[in-house]
Amino acid sequence: MKKELLEIKTATLTEKGQICIPSSFRPQGFKNGSKVSILVFHDHIELRPMKQISESLETALASEKVLAKDWNTKKEDEAWKDL
Repeated sequence: MKKELLEIKTATLTEKGQICIPSSFRPQGFKNGSKVSILVFHDHIELRPMKQISESLETALASEKVLAKDWNTKKEDEAWKDL
């Protein structure tokens, strides 16, 4: 499936690596407080509303979230700090 370019806008990256999605693009699924998926390719990055992510990726993301509860601890950080 060939992707059709609809529009080009620019944004400025902040010191924290943040950008603002132009208001004209937000009706395409980018709402205040909604999750955004970031897809990184060799030559570009895509931002998509989370609802557009396939079910197979949702499973991977859900697994990461569940595992993070056990892995994101001071004890785990200490165990892995020298690797």
